[in-house]
Amino acid sequence: MSIQYKITPHSIAAHLFAVELTIEQPDAAGQIVHLPSWIPGSYLLREFAKHIVSIEAESAGVRVPLTKLDKSSWQAAAVAAPLRVTYQVYAFDLSVRGAYLDHERGFFNGTSVFLAVAGQEDQVCSLTMVPSQNDTWKVATSLPAQQVDAAGFGQYLAQNYDDLIDHPVEMSDFSQIEFMAAGVPHRMVIAGRHQADLPRLAQDLQKICEYQIQFFGTPAPFKDYLFLTLAVGEGYGGLEHRASTALICNRSDLPRAHEAEVKSGYRQFLGLCSHEYFHSWNVKRIKPAAYAPYDLSQENYSRLLWAFEGITSYYDDLCLLRAGVITEQAYLDLLSQTITSVERGYGRLVQNLEDASFDTWVKYYRPDENSPNALVSYYTKGALFALCLDLTIRQATQQQKSLDDVMRALWQEYGLNFETAGRGIAEAEWEALAQRVTGVDLSALFELGLRSTAPLPLQALLADLDIVWQQRAADSAQDRGGWVAQPAAPKLSLGVKSASDAMGVKLLNVMTAGAAEQAGLAAGDVLVAIDGLRVNASQFDAMLATAAQGADLPVRSLEVHAFRRDVLFSCQVSPQWAALDTIGLQPNPVESQDKLKDRRKWFIG
Repeated sequence: MSIQYKITPHSIAAHLFAVELTIEQPDAAGQIVHLPSWIPGSYLLREFAKHIVSIEAESAGVRVPLTKLDKSSWQAAAVAAPLRVTYQVYAFDLSVRGAYLDHERGFFNGTSVFLAVAGQEDQVCSLTMVPSQNDTWKVATSLPAQQVDAAGFGQYLAQNYDDLIDHPVEMSDFSQIEFMAAGVPHRMVIAGRHQADLPRLAQDLQKICEYQIQFFGTPAPFKDYLFLTLAVGEGYGGLEHRASTALICNRSDLPRAHEAEVKSGYRQFLGLCSHEYFHSWNVKRIKPAAYAPYDLSQENYSRLLWAFEGITSYYDDLCLLRAGVITEQAYLDLLSQTITSVERGYGRLVQNLEDASFDTWVKYYRPDENSPNALVSYYTKGALFALCLDLTIRQATQQQKSLDDVMRALWQEYGLNFETAGRGIAEAEWEALAQRVTGVDLSALFELGLRSTAPLPLQALLADLDIVWQQRAADSAQDRGGWVAQPAAPKLSLGVKSASDAMGVKLLNVMTAGAAEQAGLAAGDVLVAIDGLRVNASQFDAMLATAAQGADLPVRSLEVHAFRRDVLFSCQVSPQWAALDTIGLQPNPVESQDKLKDRRKWFIG
């Protein structure tokens, strides 16, 4: 017995997939079918059922009544013969999380298009993919093929519903690269227009994948692996799956044949690939008990996301260094940018890492204009806490143990046999295992880093490795952090993030305790004049600078006129000197050989 699905690009112009679901032995009491409300790896209720625009059922050629039970489930009337449910799904979500269909490509995650059959989720599922009218399209997916044509259209097989929804599908005229890593076949397909240097991309990805497989130990937890990539004018994102990942990047970030250096955009893209690939171990198989199994109908709460997203964020860039695709200084620049991003948010003083993990469902994936003041990212601060753990363990054991040992122990105890044992990590087990494996009492560091908002001891730990810490004001709005030889003098600031607006300068975020907040300005306000002169984005910094009266004199106040919605008002604003919240790191030019040796052990692994 199996559950049979068929998906067809039904109407490209209307962005509709048609799906048929055949249930050979429906529930005698009336079969219930339901669609997930969220997708693993993206912790927000996305309510995929809202995109089902029509649905009906029939059995033995006779229409069967369907009753909607709640937001995402339906029950068919009782029938004795096989039940066929047909429905159409609106697909115009240009992200890695949902479904998309237009004249250039089709893409879907199973969570957004395949109804689950209640009570039969463990049954084998067959999937037939029907080609569109575009005869240049091919199929790329990590789902095992059973009987397909040269383009990949045809029948695929999943072991159960959980397997079915964990293999995203790309349909388009994509380009492709192939390489081997630790004996495992790998592919990357790139949809969208691009001019990427594909041989270089294959070479760099091969190094990263090879390193990560060796890091956890062979064999890899998959027989083959697929990177599904969409190149667009502006976009960024990734989502992990058991044998693949879906990615979006700027086409300008991909390497081009004439580019010898690893440009910042390409470095970011490689970091994204590294991040999602590391999730093959840390999230897809090593996972919180709250996700074993997932309940895709509601929120699954855990205080451990810092250990999965944060630690993965720590290793994604470190793996680039260890794999030899970036330099040591390039890695320190990336680390500087991570520290800077945390330092610039007031939320680091409000929300701790455990709360950030637990509240992700209502905060991290639902940001608003006050988010920088109210929350901290368990990705970025989690990465910095992972760094603190790693360096603390190395320091306490004279480099004999490290966070690497903790991750390998987690893999052996929780990840290696996850498919058969299915055991996730309970909330307190991660900390206990880390201390048992390393022999280091880390309890005080866990209290500090996870359950308080106190500063992390980053500067001292890095100084112990002869890494110099530079703390300065940002040079410009584009300055994300990193070492500079001659830091610019601090500028005056209103404590805002802003953007150009047709009328002037729009305030996107107003930071806690900043000059704008103290003057009564709010996010959404549009500044139209400063001291009686019209303001725009290009003149904004220069007009603020007029408040400076000399090194020994106080900053004078400025008269600001602004619109809040359609109401004009004025206020007096006293700019403040920009915070020293931009970090740069570099090795000490004059360093001891012992510290150099310790740093190399960290960098090399």
